[in-house]
Amino acid sequence: MKNILFMPNETFINIFSIPFIFIDVLLGILLFTTLLKISHTKFQLLVATILMSVVTIFNRFFTSSTLSVIINMLIFPICIFAVFRTNFLQTILCTIIPYCFTIILEIFFEKVFYVFTQLPANLLLTIPIYRFSIVSVVYLCMYLLYRCFKKFHFSLNILTEMNKKNRNLIIANLILGLLVIFCQFYLLNYYSDNFPLITCLINILCLLAYFVISFVSFINISKLETTSMSLEESQLSYKTLELLYDNMRTFKHDFGNILDGFASYIEYNDMAGLKKYYNELSLDFNHINNLSTLNPKVINNHSIYVLLANKYHKADEKGIKIELKVLFDLNTLQINMYEFTRMLGILLDNAIEAASECNEKLVNVIFQKDSHNPIQYIIISNTYANKNINTEKIFEKNFSTKKGNTGLGLWEIKQLLKKNNRLNLKTTITEKYFTQKLEIYY
Repeated sequence: MKNILFMPNETFINIFSIPFIFIDVLLGILLFTTLLKISHTKFQLLVATILMSVVTIFNRFFTSSTLSVIINMLIFPICIFAVFRTNFLQTILCTIIPYCFTIILEIFFEKVFYVFTQLPANLLLTIPIYRFSIVSVVYLCMYLLYRCFKKFHFSLNILTEMNKKNRNLIIANLILGLLVIFCQFYLLNYYSDNFPLITCLINILCLLAYFVISFVSFINISKLETTSMSLEESQLSYKTLELLYDNMRTFKHDFGNILDGFASYIEYNDMAGLKKYYNELSLDFNHINNLSTLNPKVINNHSIYVLLANKYHKADEKGIKIELKVLFDLNTLQINMYEFTRMLGILLDNAIEAASECNEKLVNVIFQKDSHNPIQYIIISNTYANKNINTEKIFEKNFSTKKGNTGLGLWEIKQLLKKNNRLNLKTTITEKYFTQKLEIYY
């Protein structure tokens, strides 16, 4: 047994490394789901672990080491997308993150073992006792990293909310980092005999320094982005509170007159007049209630809050009343937030534009969930003047009922719907309202 453990034996390593492959894949999944805040069930975790482990085991026995890496990098994103329903950016990051952590740790501990054993990496990794020792230490470090990320709630979820320029910068940095890792991994493992130990250590330190600097830069960009978003949200909240305060002051000032109005209708037993008076008063109450709904604590998703607040104030300037109802936690929306805000912005712009042409300028926005089925609804209804709208033709490219408009808004939504079979948009018309109902299945 001692000879088996301390002598080069790749066959023994390949056979007994199968359990380690499952551990490796599981730790990688735990890392990227934690860092990217990807919600998942135990069943999804189990399915992804088995799928990706089977692919890795197949490559281990039937392909070369170089080819196995390429195959894994091609198949892993497919498995991740199929199981976790991640977007493109998340899928790429989920594939890169485990490789980054694993390879950096393996390179480092290979050199540590080299210091004590004086065995080159290509020989060290063929001796079972050393190979399994290195792998065990690497997995222990990955598990500790996972626990730290989870405990301190560190995540890269801010990437999904960054502007396009910063997001592309981070992605380019990650891709460059991955290329550097693979190059260094190849050089250190295949030419380590020709490198002095000091050269290898300096190389590793430089690699670590690159990632530390990149990490610090990323943190600074994240803080700047978060501060910018918080400032924008605070400005909109202040504007909303200012309007709410003005309305409350007006209501308080007129409270006595309002009571006198009620008293006069009651005194003359004019119930028809009282009902009309009450309905007119209700409109003012609804306006105040809507302003109170326009609250970051109610609309608890930053991107949606900023969009709704901007559209609300835009509509208010045109004399359009927006009635807003939020009936579930918006952070549970089962949709890519970038695509959702694009669609919501287009639908709101169209609703505001159509309502502005009517005598009764009204837009209703409702966020609600189906109580019996896993469906989330976003319903936007607006008054409209053009009663001859063709509900099929409006989705055609370059079609518009207004001169000077591009006619691309609803066409863009149609293209987004084609890419996602969990989304559906229903368009209905009544005598008073034009309604767009976005359905999100999960």
